[in-house]
Amino acid sequence: MATHQAFIGIGSNIEPRTDYLHAAVEALADTPNVTIQAVSEIRETAPVGPICNQPAYLNAAVELETVMQPHDLLVALLDIERAHGRNRDDETRWGPRTLDLDLLLYGDLVLDEPGLQIPHPRLAERRFVLEPLSDLAPDLVVPGTDESVAVLLDRAIAAESQI
Repeated sequence: MATHQAFIGIGSNIEPRTDYLHAAVEALADTPNVTIQAVSEIRETAPVGPICNQPAYLNAAVELETVMQPHDLLVALLDIERAHGRNRDDETRWGPRTLDLDLLLYGDLVLDEPGLQIPHPRLAERRFVLEPLSDLAPDLVVPGTDESVAVLLDRAIAAESQI
């Protein structure tokens, strides 16, 4: 079976935030057919989106290798979220969450299907995703953009400074 490199974004803004992030990494490590390669530093960021009156997020990224297909990996991520108290059906979009696990990249795959887009939508504009991803793979070219994580991060930082 071929192995695939994947990057997962993890975040939490409900206490205990750090515990949720560490639990997510442990759960990923315990997931069959997944091997963690690296974990970024944790960063605190302001909420993004229409609901700004909520606690700050802690964000990180995880690099892993897997033989799982993208949809199966997404199911595993959603199972980990649910096991840590997140119920996507009952939450407010853009609102607080115990744990958010996003499949950011999966090899050089570009996929746009209902329920799964790879690279993750808006990855290229989100500093809170690009900074931890840059810890792990600054020179990685994001599929569909022909630009590295570092270049996208520089652009996101520049765009923020113009706001």
